[in-house]
Parts: sequence; structure tokens; C-alpha cells
Amino acid sequence: MKERISITIDEDMVKDLDSFVDGTKIKNRSHAIEVLLSRSLGHNRPRVAVFLLGGKGTRFRPITYEMPKALLPIQGKTVPEHLFDLFKKYGITKFVFSIGHMADKVIDYFGDGSKWGVEIIHVVEEEPLGSAGAIKLAREHLDGPFVVTNGDELKDIDLEEMYESHKENGAKITVALTTVEDPSAYGVAAMKGNRIMNFVEKPKREDAQSNLINSGLSIWEPSVLDIVPEGFSMYEKDVFPQLAEKGELFGYVFSGQWFDTGTPERFEKALKEWKGV
Repeated sequence: MKERISITIDEDMVKDLDSFVDGTKIKNRSHAIEVLLSRSLGHNRPRVAVFLLGGKGTRFRPITYEMPKALLPIQGKTVPEHLFDLFKKYGITKFVFSIGHMADKVIDYFGDGSKWGVEIIHVVEEEPLGSAGAIKLAREHLDGPFVVTNGDELKDIDLEEMYESHKENGAKITVALTTVEDPSAYGVAAMKGNRIMNFVEKPKREDAQSNLINSGLSIWEPSVLDIVPEGFSMYEKDVFPQLAEKGELFGYVFSGQWFDTGTPERFEKALKEWKGV
């Protein structure tokens, strides 16, 4: 709910304010004031991001027999370090690493995050918990809206705009969607407006309802964790369908860079083409 207020500001400040108005992203003076206040007060973003780093990296064996996939370098930095650049750009500096395979090596490398000017909390899966179970493991550190990201994708997303969309829609989860030429290797979104009706996993190329896929980044409300079952669970199967049925699962389509590094071939493509945030 919004309230109408009247304010008086200096004439030169009005000119500066008007310079923010572009008619699309910033619609008018009132919107510019709201955006600037939101940024100043930290209301334009979630405060925490959960990194899902528990995978065994089986497609990178034999390398991942001795090194967790989270430590493989691309252009001199690991994928989590590239993601730090994205999140720090939007003022998000607190991260929860949900880790499992070779957890000790991940902890040894990243530590408490102070090397990068961030805060890292590590939660360790004693046994595989799946994508949703790994998030629920971090529950005690999540007291407000939070971001979830896979740890093996490079992406450049306007997190401020995505969060604004999340709030405006009253979403429980907003999934960042990107387009690919061939969606048959991914979860393809079936949309109605900006609502996600369902995801179709790895459809035949000719049967895909769209070329919009889950980019591996989403914004969650903490109340969603109440519907995550104990033990092993996958948000693709155990969470998204429930929210989609209630009209509480939304998509945010972005056009920035996105690289999946989940196979050696895709890893090589990212290595050659990623341009940074």
C-alpha cells in the first residue's frame, strides 16, 4: 500500500531528479524519488543470496574427483566469484553457501568471504538434500526475501528491477527467465502474462511451448520454506508446481548475458565469451 505525500526540495535538486526520468524504467518524478529512497534505505533488494554449491560435478570427472566444481576457474575466477560481482553491484554482500561434496575445500577457499568484502555463511549437507532441501537447510539465516542462485551459471541480471517486479506482482517466487535457441536441455516455462503456469522439463525442441528457460536464479519469500518437505526435495518438483497452481509463481525475463557451465562444452563457451558484469 502506498501513501501520497507532499515534499519541498531545492530547484537544482529537481533538475537532478528529472535527469533520472527516462519514461520507461523511471516513469516520472514521483517514481524517481521512490527509487532513490528505496536504494538509500536498502529496500530495493533482498539482503541475502543462497548459493547452491552441493553438486558432485560428475560431468567434469576425473577433475572433480579432487576438486569441487565450484573451484574451477573461468577467466581467472571461480563462478561464485563472478557472481559476487553481480550481487555486490546491487548491494547484496551476505551469502549463504549450501555445500556438500568436498565441503572442506570450498570452506578453505572462500572462508568467511572477507577477502572479497562480503560475508559468507556455510551450511553443509551431511547427505544430499536436493535443490529445495539445500535451501531449507539455510532457513535460520533467511528472515526476509532472498535470492537463490545455482553456483554453476554466469549471469548478468538487473536485480533491482527484478525485485521491483517481484514486489509489484505479490509473488512468492520470481524466477529469472532467459531465452535460448534450443530449450530442449532445460526446464521450459509455460507462461500466462508474467505468471508461470508450469515448467516442462527437457521437452523435444518442436514441442517446447516457448524458448524461455529457468536461468537458475530466483527471488523467494521466506514463507515458501514452510511448504518445503523435510529431507530430500527439489524445488522444480516439490515447490514450483504448488505455487504455480495458486498463481504465486512469476517470471522475470531478462536479456543480459547468461552462460550455463554445467558441461565441459558449455564451460568452454563461457570461458571464451563471458564479458563480466
